[in-house]
Amino acid sequence: MSRPPATAPATWDVIVVGAGPAGATAARVSAEHGLRTLLLERASIPRYKTCGGGLIGASLAALPPGLPLRTYDTAGRFTFTHNGRRERTLTSTAPTCVMVYRSELDQALTEAAAAAGATVQDTTALNSLDQEGDTVTVRTNRGETLRARVVIGADGSASRVARYVGVRCAQVDLALEAEVPVDERTAARWRGRMLMEWGPLPGSFGWVFPKGDVCTAGVVAARGNPQALRAYKEDFLARHGLLGPRPLHDTGHLTRCRRPDSPLARGRVLVAGDAAALLDHWSREGISYALRSGRLAGSAAARVVAAADEAEADTAIGQYGRQVEATLGPEMRASGTLMELFTLHPGLVHAALTRVPSAWRSLDHYISGRTSVAGIMTTPLARAATALGTWLTPAPAHA
Repeated sequence: MSRPPATAPATWDVIVVGAGPAGATAARVSAEHGLRTLLLERASIPRYKTCGGGLIGASLAALPPGLPLRTYDTAGRFTFTHNGRRERTLTSTAPTCVMVYRSELDQALTEAAAAAGATVQDTTALNSLDQEGDTVTVRTNRGETLRARVVIGADGSASRVARYVGVRCAQVDLALEAEVPVDERTAARWRGRMLMEWGPLPGSFGWVFPKGDVCTAGVVAARGNPQALRAYKEDFLARHGLLGPRPLHDTGHLTRCRRPDSPLARGRVLVAGDAAALLDHWSREGISYALRSGRLAGSAAARVVAAADEAEADTAIGQYGRQVEATLGPEMRASGTLMELFTLHPGLVHAALTRVPSAWRSLDHYISGRTSVAGIMTTPLARAATALGTWLTPAPAHA
């Protein structure tokens, strides 16, 4: 999909690194503001990306209107288990969780950025960047030296731009995933239904997302014990009849959640999405965070480019951080609280979700976009569960 410009400007207004949901969205928004925008992607588009590919209501609301995207299923039933036991299937009142492939989602978003006027250049990796005055210099694996007035890093959880900015993480997890072809009988068993299993490792869970003749399945837990996680994955896939077929993809990646005080910019270099470690602590859902932060980053770039002087540019960059904190910060703090409760007492969380109708309604409303994790955690039930979890947790021993 590489589209190098016929005559590149000496200095771009914006260079975006990474063509995932955050980067493609930032590039589209920047281009819609009339900025000369270059979107760089290290892989060849379309490219595979390890991701469950389930779009919840917040993600769907953040997509550009009319985005052409193929939907492979919509989950209206949700099966929950605790270590493979205590299974319960609940029905959504407004089925919203849409199953897609990330390769197709990212390509559609990148094409939307190109249609808005952004220049897209794939198979181009960032090697280094530095700043001097109001210019950021980017060097690539192609031997190019590119310059921009703003750089937006959206190059994933292993982001080079994040290292430059100094992003710090409070939680790092390892996810292992397989895309498994299934026969018609198995496909029919999963059609319209997804599975969430609370696993045997602290804070772990497994999932199965249906996509017609393929199921995307995987497990996630805190980084640090990959052998135990691989054993859980093998057991999980075997129990659900997904171990035998040769997978189309069998991969893993790290997910990262930022510390509340982690920077979102360094000078004229901003980070968004996974590069900024914007992620739900509990579900590890990141697409909605990527789309929303990408939009904010693209708009911030427009304000920086339009700034009359460096003081005004600094104000625009600071505003980006405040906007991210105002919109996504409460979500991350609430999901962090829920993650603490879930890690210590997964059985309590499972019992609440599957046996208390108001708890399922709250989660159902979150999936469909009618509430947020922050909204869930302010309900009387969530406050009571958090208090109970604290009461049940043994006090730390003192030397």
